Amino acid sequence: MNFFNSLFPKRKVSPPPTQPTLVTDSSDEPPQVTILKTLVIVYDPVVERAAGKKLSQYMHWNSVEELAKGYMSDILQVSGGLARHQIVQRIDVDDFPAKVDGYKYDAATYLNVVRGGIRPHNPDEVDYHAIIERFNILENVARNEIDEVWVFNFPHAGFYESIMGGPGAFWCNAPPLRNTESSLRRFVIMGFSYERGVGEMLENMGHRAESILEKTFEKLPDDVSLWKRFTRYEKTHPGHAALGNVHFAPNSEHDYDWNNSSTVLSECDDWLYNFPNFKGVTRVVTSVDWGHGDIREHHKWWLNHFPKTAGRRNRIHNNWWQYIMNPNNVLI
Repeated sequence: MNFFNSLFPKRKVSPPPTQPTLVTDSSDEPPQVTILKTLVIVYDPVVERAAGKKLSQYMHWNSVEELAKGYMSDILQVSGGLARHQIVQRIDVDDFPAKVDGYKYDAATYLNVVRGGIRPHNPDEVDYHAIIERFNILENVARNEIDEVWVFNFPHAGFYESIMGGPGAFWCNAPPLRNTESSLRRFVIMGFSYERGVGEMLENMGHRAESILEKTFEKLPDDVSLWKRFTRYEKTHPGHAALGNVHFAPNSEHDYDWNNSSTVLSECDDWLYNFPNFKGVTRVVTSVDWGHGDIREHHKWWLNHFPKTAGRRNRIHNNWWQYIMNPNNVLI
């Protein structure tokens, strides 16, 4: 764990209350740094016993260490240092996780699936409650020993990109985990595949952010909601594009259309440099601005525009990372 802990210095951070106190608007309350104590669970079973090769090695997939390093560095960068992870424990599991019906792959069957020899098992969904119980997740969250869980896994393992548990848990790109209120706080389990790259990890985070910010702003009418304004793109709001969403850049015509060379006017710079005091600044943008279709570069560009400044408006902090990282800050 020295590798993970060396990435960021440890800082003692008091756990947030389950439900924050209502506050009035402010122009100068400083943005809070959020440090999440993170449990990392790695499902990487040995599939070639004679050589001791784990699945990731056998399939020539990515290093969990490199993925975690790249992801944490990107989140630190795009949040302006306000969103940080502190890996407090890593657990390596030489096993396949159980599905909701109790089924488990063995090495031979799973390799036959990924080679296309047989169909994946149905139902696909993993048994989250078995994992939560095995690793004492609810108790550890309640004791403030962890705030978040990452599960590194593989194709057909059955994990959602993100899912939320705890009292008042809500949609987080997946239905909330029921019967998890004993954690006393909301928490997120991220599902990261080591068959994919850092860009896909940021996609998981992007959909988490969309879900949490949608909930944060849901009580405001659309014409007042800054989140609704942030996600405008040319196809839905001609002449009024802002940043779009995870799948749609300002000029996208369809999902994942991040390499569209057409030009549109966007207020992206107004969000980056003038928020919350917009000045009506627009400029022409195209796929050059977010990496010519590269998934990691687009998501970094998009996440980097999230507000991270002082103050509150409509009782919502101007630092959106306080909600994205810690859903206990969302009033419901």
